[in-house]
Amino acid sequence: MSVETMRTVAPRPGTTRRRVRVERPAPVALALRAPGTVEEVRRRPAHTPPLHSAAVSGDRIGVIVAAPRPTADRASGTRRVLRAILNRVNSRAVRTHFGSVAGIAILGVLLWRLGTGVFLDGLRRIDAPTLLIGLAIGVVTTVFSAWRWALVARGLRIKLPLGPAVADYYRALFLNAALPGGILGDVHRAVRHGQSAGDMGRAVRAVVLERVAGQIALAVVGIGVLLGLDSPVMADARSVAPLVLLAGVGALAVVAALRMNRPPSVTRRSRALRTTLDEVRAGLFSRANWPGVALSSLVILAGHLAMFVVAAHAAGSAATIGQLLPIAVLALVAMGLPLNVGGWGPREGVTAWAFGAAGLGASSGLSVAVIYGVLSFAAAVPGLFVLVARWYTGLRTTGPDTAVPDPAPAQESAVSTEKYAPKESARLASKAFPFSAEPRDGRPMTPDSV
Repeated sequence: MSVETMRTVAPRPGTTRRRVRVERPAPVALALRAPGTVEEVRRRPAHTPPLHSAAVSGDRIGVIVAAPRPTADRASGTRRVLRAILNRVNSRAVRTHFGSVAGIAILGVLLWRLGTGVFLDGLRRIDAPTLLIGLAIGVVTTVFSAWRWALVARGLRIKLPLGPAVADYYRALFLNAALPGGILGDVHRAVRHGQSAGDMGRAVRAVVLERVAGQIALAVVGIGVLLGLDSPVMADARSVAPLVLLAGVGALAVVAALRMNRPPSVTRRSRALRTTLDEVRAGLFSRANWPGVALSSLVILAGHLAMFVVAAHAAGSAATIGQLLPIAVLALVAMGLPLNVGGWGPREGVTAWAFGAAGLGASSGLSVAVIYGVLSFAAAVPGLFVLVARWYTGLRTTGPDTAVPDPAPAQESAVSTEKYAPKESARLASKAFPFSAEPRDGRPMTPDSV
């Protein structure tokens, strides 16, 4: 920006005076706008017209030097640290091993508070008759579980015979008990069934619905046991259960009302939800399936409760069946939490707490939980033999000396074998040694491709 001034120029000899217009830069002043801030302002004469065409006013043009704000830097640093922590917690490794670490932590706290002697005492109380009873109960529960799985699969229009279903269920139980997480066996049987049936999606949903049926039976029977049997442990549960039940009924009513008043849509999500509801209805609540699914679920739940009572009597507990059933329901609910190592962890913690609250002794509760865990593992041991037998059969079928024929398509037309038979050199080259067996026409033994 410049300032225009008028100056008289001295004339040369023989000329007249004249006035010329001279532009000089505007004076610069430094102004302190804020503490620690220096602003350079160019003064503009009052008669200069405003700069309407400029994007920034001339009075605002200058250089501003400001000191950094430490508060903003600390806030941004805190956000970066929190974001890094959240990313680390949400990583795949943490999600995979969080359940196992939680189960180990629960067992560590129990052993620290109650001592290892309680754990060893529970193991010493297991004898051969107790193991045989646990194995017999396991046979009953496994067969009925496989039958329920076959019924659900039939409702989803997937073929699953009862014999292979029993073998696969035994193998899944053993993998659940031997591997961390408690669900890898179910994942394995779902994948194997999907591969054999040719429909992976329905096979996975059949396993999920079969497990959901067991949880529904546990919820219904558990609520009845907790509300019907007298126990000092369940006093709070009986007061809270009606509120939870009313809240659940209210939520279902709201969902139903919203669904009835919503206009029909054909979005992908609505189609997926409608398909899922149809499969749940066909697999669990159809007229042909629901009696068998309900009966098998009740028998399985009764078997688990009976095994808990057997474990309590083996541990030397003086509790009655009326006192043991509510604690057993809580232990079974805790076993469904994905925070365990092969089923160990929350079950022992909840059982020890429930026995202590009932006045039966936390140490006795831990011994009962340990014996129950050992009996459950013994009931799943036949799955190890199934796993070894399947592995050995597959090894013999796909051995090095056994050729596995490639499946030919059914629409392939018949072709004469003699006309398109491979040549002698091609047959020799396809063997393990890719050279000709004998020299021909005086040539050395070289690969046929050469």
